[in-house]
Amino acid sequence: QVQLVESGGGLVQAGGSLRLSCAASGQSFSSYAVGWFRQAPGSEREFVAGIGWSNGNTVYPNSVKGRFTLSRDNAKNTAYLQMNSLEPEDTAVYYCAARRTGIGRYFTKSDEYNYWGQGTRVTVSS
Repeated sequence: QVQLVESGGGLVQAGGSLRLSCAASGQSFSSYAVGWFRQAPGSEREFVAGIGWSNGNTVYPNSVKGRFTLSRDNAKNTAYLQMNSLEPEDTAVYYCAARRTGIGRYFTKSDEYNYWGQGTRVTVSS
């Protein structure tokens, strides 16, 4: 079992930046793939970033590619989502997710993840 806690959300103006953190406890984080999803009111949960065991294996949808960067520090059991050039359309609750996996794999679908955090709210004003 692994427990995930997100932090770093808040209110930011369009064009600004935020860094979200996902802290894991309960087990070593290093053999888990991590993903970030977001859900805006009235919308389905949307994948925004995924990472395998190492920082060299990441995936992003076109909507955030070039603006969001997912990284991880396995020694600290923490993953980070750096979000730059934020837009009002990025407003949502952001969730961290994790699942144990083999080396190199990442995942893009919410039902592929076993563990979820409680979410952190991001609001981007225009």
